[in-house]
Amino acid sequence: MSIQWFPGHMAKARRQVNEKLKLVDIVFELLDARLPLSSRNPMMDELVKNKPRLILLTKCDLADERVNKEWVSYFQENQIGVLPIDAQTGKGVGQIPRVCEKVLQDLFAKRAEKGIKLKRIRAMVLGIPNVGKSSLINRLAKRNAAKTGDRPGITKAQQWIRVGNTLELLDTPGILWPKFDDPKVGLRLAVSGAIKEEILPLDEVALYALEYLSRHYPQLLQERYKLKDLGLPPIEILNEIGKKRGCLQRGGEIDYDKAIEIVLNDLRSGRMGRISFERPIDWEETEEEHVQNKDDSSSEDMVK
Repeated sequence: MSIQWFPGHMAKARRQVNEKLKLVDIVFELLDARLPLSSRNPMMDELVKNKPRLILLTKCDLADERVNKEWVSYFQENQIGVLPIDAQTGKGVGQIPRVCEKVLQDLFAKRAEKGIKLKRIRAMVLGIPNVGKSSLINRLAKRNAAKTGDRPGITKAQQWIRVGNTLELLDTPGILWPKFDDPKVGLRLAVSGAIKEEILPLDEVALYALEYLSRHYPQLLQERYKLKDLGLPPIEILNEIGKKRGCLQRGGEIDYDKAIEIVLNDLRSGRMGRISFERPIDWEETEEEHVQNKDDSSSEDMVK
């Protein structure tokens, strides 16, 4: 299953990024700490090329703290600067200028040799919709410099925003990619609220979430909804949640729309607890599957 998704304003945003990239010193790539690689645009390497980059793992207070540490190690092992932050509480945000200077130390040294003194670090803020770009900018600027919301696609145009005497930020609209070849990526993004709800059926998204939670966070799921048996299929777990929360229609039928809304809202808001929707090992397993499938296809071609 391949999920198609590429609104016209995102194609325009991509062109604008290409045009303005030469004006900045560094790219702040924002990833959702709950699903870093699923929320990472696979076109980003092609888009920013060799421009210095700092990955900011946003909404880290919503993600599993143990898994956060795994992701920090993952990016550090791949020689990429990384910092977990939470724009709502301000956690980690104050460290951004210092970490940014560390990432740019080679650039500073080259400019110093040429007698160039950097007044402000100019950074482009990139990330998919609803990853927290505007919230971060407002926290850094200490004012409502960028529009925020709990819906994807709030920022529609680029804008420059000064942050004290150290940073100048270029806010950009969220950029998704043309399609999701891996259905799990689309489902993870939908669970987090990164893509509009009409892209995927909400019942499919909720059932995927419940199946994932029953395997990885059974205690949180059980405590939130006072469930007794998590060995049930996801649809039966949704039935139980509907009953517990009074999501009933006439005749005692479960109102699935209401039950689904409760589950997804609890997940996205953090009311269910700190939850990560993927771990580095999940992507390692996916890579192994791709290699195995490729080897199997090559063997079949040889037999033919």
